[in-house]
Amino acid sequence: MPLYLVSSPAAAAKLAAGPRARASPRRGRQTFFPARHCHVLSVHPLPTSRRASLSSSAERAAGRAMAAVEAGASTAPEASLSATGVKQALISLSDKTDLANLGNGLQRLGFSIISTGGTASSLEAAGVNVTKVEEITHFPEMLDGRVKTLHPSIHGGILARRDQKHHLEALNKHGIGTFDVVVVNLYPFYDKVTSGAITFEDGIENIDIGGPTLIRAAAKNHKDVLVVVDHKDYPALLEYLDGKQDDQDFRRMLAWKAFQHVASYDSAVSEWLWKQSNKGDTFPPSFTVPLSLKSTLRYGENPHQKAAFYGDKSLSLVNAGGIATAIQHHGKEMSYNNYLDADAAWNCVSEFESPTCVVVKHTNPCGVASRQDILEAYRLAVKADPVSAFGGIVAFNTTIDEDLAREIREFRSPTDGEARMFYEIVVARGYTEKGLEVLKGKSKTLRILEAQQSGKGMLSLRQVNGGWLAQESDDLTPEDITFTKMSERAPEGSELSDARFAWLCVKHVKSNAIVIAKNNCMLGMGSGQPNRLESLRIAFLKAGEEAKGAALASDAFFPFAWNDAVEEACRSGIAVIAEPGGSIRDQDAVDCCDKYGVSLLFTGVRHFRH
Repeated sequence: MPLYLVSSPAAAAKLAAGPRARASPRRGRQTFFPARHCHVLSVHPLPTSRRASLSSSAERAAGRAMAAVEAGASTAPEASLSATGVKQALISLSDKTDLANLGNGLQRLGFSIISTGGTASSLEAAGVNVTKVEEITHFPEMLDGRVKTLHPSIHGGILARRDQKHHLEALNKHGIGTFDVVVVNLYPFYDKVTSGAITFEDGIENIDIGGPTLIRAAAKNHKDVLVVVDHKDYPALLEYLDGKQDDQDFRRMLAWKAFQHVASYDSAVSEWLWKQSNKGDTFPPSFTVPLSLKSTLRYGENPHQKAAFYGDKSLSLVNAGGIATAIQHHGKEMSYNNYLDADAAWNCVSEFESPTCVVVKHTNPCGVASRQDILEAYRLAVKADPVSAFGGIVAFNTTIDEDLAREIREFRSPTDGEARMFYEIVVARGYTEKGLEVLKGKSKTLRILEAQQSGKGMLSLRQVNGGWLAQESDDLTPEDITFTKMSERAPEGSELSDARFAWLCVKHVKSNAIVIAKNNCMLGMGSGQPNRLESLRIAFLKAGEEAKGAALASDAFFPFAWNDAVEEACRSGIAVIAEPGGSIRDQDAVDCCDKYGVSLLFTGVRHFRH
């Protein structure tokens, strides 16, 4: 009859009387209280199917433990499974990728496999001999699978330090074998809660408890237990075991990966629960951003800086689009600056509903044009500042077909009409098969990206020394605001449309920012100057004579009007000015525009960009 040890501190008071037995009211069980021992050794008749499935080694070990107890001696070392020389591996997986190879590999290396539920069934189907967890714990799964491995017979065998005599004595005393390998991954909580509509109750049931506990226990005791959470590490594990290596760095790396795996998992649970319980609060008291390395980069912003690119696995960014999830079809590997510029170009072009081309240099749009004919939009965007466009990033919110690809490949610089335009990156929503083929012929190094439209409603994070700034993303569009007429003259014809276009462009230009636009085309922009007047002069320099009758947008109010930016803009022939307003000198701006017959619109929205 199979025997097993059960901890029962309450039995201590009954030990002095010596061995005796009393009948159990349930199923005729007998409970023995041996003298000089403070733990209960119980005899439990089990169902026939479970008795038959118990491993013979477990029976022998438990039998030796019983004999030692009955003899009144200390439990001998050989009473535990580990003392028989059998190496044990615990496997419990939701993702069973490459499980058969792992199980057979461990069995070939002489490991006894302990497993749970569906994992055990899959291993048996692959021809692997398996001992089920309940045969070790002598306790069935319960609470719909919530409790399977949460048991001293499992966690004692994982957490016991092999270099501590009293740890091993405790295991032997309770008939617990050690585990040398623990392979676990977790319920697919992330996939479940991002797959669409899911009830709160279903989400809760997909929170793994036993898995993280096993992983953390094994990772803590990594000196003695190898813990694996990623199927990609199975070959390295088997190679390590086959070579009988003792590389602590390998063990530590697996332990780090295990704790990181659990931390990322917990961050998803935490984020989901916060959103379920705090729907109106954007900023939780604390939160974790789960980052996953996508690639190491050649260098950072400058060649002497090392760099890497990480993907954000936050639940809020699932299906959010953007450059981080873009597909690279062709070209040289992306650099740190490439990512910054491509992100700026894609975020800008994604704002526009009409077919639009945006050209970016050093994260600033230097050319923007919207046309039903996307080829014309491309030419106009480059024409706005062909010198800056050379070596820049070109973005389209349309699919690139063969005609557009050929135009991009062959287009000559407007400055001399001879040099082919050179670009670092082309990014678009999609490509026809022929369009992609033609565009690849432009250059071996040209990076060709396909991206999904950037989502809205995201949390924007930015690092400062010692902390992070968090804010809501700036998702306002011209349709979301009111352009309030402040001057005597109202916008005429397409002037209001020009002002809206300029306002949307200036949103993406670094402060201090000025954009001059007309007929859905950026004519000139000034950016990044410490004072607004200098940015305005740069914009007019680029726009030239075309600035007459155009719209001008500013990312913030003009602090002065007379003999300053507002008056200079009016004298240069601007037809309409759009600015947030809110200055103590707003009336000066109104008076100045009235003097020159310029329409002044206040938007009430500032667009600083640092």
